[in-house]
Amino acid sequence: MLIDVKTPELSDSITEGTLLEWHKQVGDVVSRDETLIDLETDKVILEISAPGSGILVELLRENGAVVTAGEIIARIDNGEAVLAEPEVDEVAVISAVVTSTPIPVTEVTPPVSHEVIQPPTVAMSESVQEPAKTMQVLVGDDVARPTSRRQPMSRIRQRIAERLVEAQHTAAILTTFNEVNMQPVKDMRTQYQADFQREHGVKLGFMSFFVKAAVLALKQFPIMNAAIDGHDIVYHDHYDIGIAVSTTRGLVVPILRNANLLDFAQIERAIADYSQRAEAMSLSLDEISGGTFSISNGGVFGSLLSTPIINPPQSAILGMHTIQERPVAEHGQVVIRPMMYLALSYDHRLIDGRDAVRFLVEIKAALEDPARLLLGI
Repeated sequence: MLIDVKTPELSDSITEGTLLEWHKQVGDVVSRDETLIDLETDKVILEISAPGSGILVELLRENGAVVTAGEIIARIDNGEAVLAEPEVDEVAVISAVVTSTPIPVTEVTPPVSHEVIQPPTVAMSESVQEPAKTMQVLVGDDVARPTSRRQPMSRIRQRIAERLVEAQHTAAILTTFNEVNMQPVKDMRTQYQADFQREHGVKLGFMSFFVKAAVLALKQFPIMNAAIDGHDIVYHDHYDIGIAVSTTRGLVVPILRNANLLDFAQIERAIADYSQRAEAMSLSLDEISGGTFSISNGGVFGSLLSTPIINPPQSAILGMHTIQERPVAEHGQVVIRPMMYLALSYDHRLIDGRDAVRFLVEIKAALEDPARLLLGI
C-alpha cells in the first residue's frame, strides 16, 4: 500500500515553503518518523518525517521546489500492496504484440561502411585539437579575471528583507541614544557568578539584566509596549520580549513569554536554549511569533553604536552595544568606567520623543543600580 508524504500544516501567516534537500532517495528503506527532507519557511525550518515505514518509491517534488501546506511530495510503499493478476484480454494483447511480424533486420541495421570505422586522419586530429588550445587560453584568462557567483536568497533572508523594508516604509522610525555605566552590573556578576552557576547550571549574563530593566521601564511607560492597528492603539498588558539572535542563515527573534514573571535564571536558561536551537533552525513558529518589545545586542560583534530597526508590528526596540572602557566624570573626578551606548528606536507615529527619552533614562537608572531589578522598583 502506498503512503502519501505531505507537507505539514503551516501558520496563518505562512502559506508556502521551500524544500531543501532530500535525505533519502527512491529505493531507500525508511522508518516511521525518520526525517526525509527539511522545509524552509519564512521563519523556521521544519522537518518532514516519514508517516510510515517502507520503501521510498516516488519523489513528486524536487530539491528547491516551492510547496504549500498539505501537498503530497513523496510516496512510501509499506509492503502491504498485492499485485493483481493480469486480465485475460491483457494477456491476449501482450501475446499479439509479441507474436506480430518482426521488422526485417535489414530495415533497421545500418549498412557497414569501412569509412565509418577508419581511424581519423592527421588533418582531422589537428582540427580537433585546435579548439582545445583555444579553450585553454580562454580558461586561463577567465581565472585571471574577477568572478561573481549567483545564488537564490533563502526564504528566511527574503522574509527578513521584506520585514525590514516594511518597517522603513510604514513606521516613522526615530532613534534616541544614551550611555550606561556597566560597572555595577559587572561587579554583581563577578560577586555572584560562581554561586549562580552552581545553583542554576547556567552563567549569569548581561541579557537578563537588560530584560529585567526593559520590563521595569515598560511598566512605567505602557505606550512603549503598545502597537498601532489601523486607527487604534493596542495596549499589551503582558510583556513578551523578543531577543534577536543571529544565525548563519539569518536573524531570528525568539520570544520570552511573560518575561515579567521570569527570574534571572529562567531568563538565562531560555536565552541559551533559544540560541542553540536558533542555529539548528529547530524553533517552532509559536516561539518566534508575536512579541511586544525587542532587544538586539550588536555588542557581541563589537558594534559601538547602531540604530536598530523596529520589528513590526512592535513600536520600539532596544539596542545594546559593546562595553568599552572610557574616561567619564564621576563626582567631580575623571575615572575609567566600562561604558555602553544604548539606542532606542521607536515609532514616532505612536511614541513621543519625551516618553522615548524618559524610557531609556529609566533603563539606564535600573542598570546603574541593579538592586532595583531585584526589588522591582
